[in-house]
Amino acid sequence: MSSTSQKHRNFVVEPMGEKPVTDLAGIGEVLGDRLSHAGFDKAYVVLGQFLVLKKNQELFKEWMKDVCSANSKQSTDCWQCLSDWCEEFL
Repeated sequence: MSSTSQKHRNFVVEPMGEKPVTDLAGIGEVLGDRLSHAGFDKAYVVLGQFLVLKKNQELFKEWMKDVCSANSKQSTDCWQCLSDWCEEFL
């Protein structure tokens, strides 16, 4: 997947551990702060929501829009990052 960002590639090559939410592709400081204030301070917490939504891209994007006002590109990048991580580790 050559169109992914370096941040995306860095995230999917190792276990998640205690990575902050801002390590997810598509999530910068502003969205990271919004997610943290909503209780999603770690990447694994966002992964939990991703799995609760059954890895459904449209539901996840809508959730991100509602929770942190993510735009389509940001939420798609985050969804793809989590999807690829799941393919690698689950």
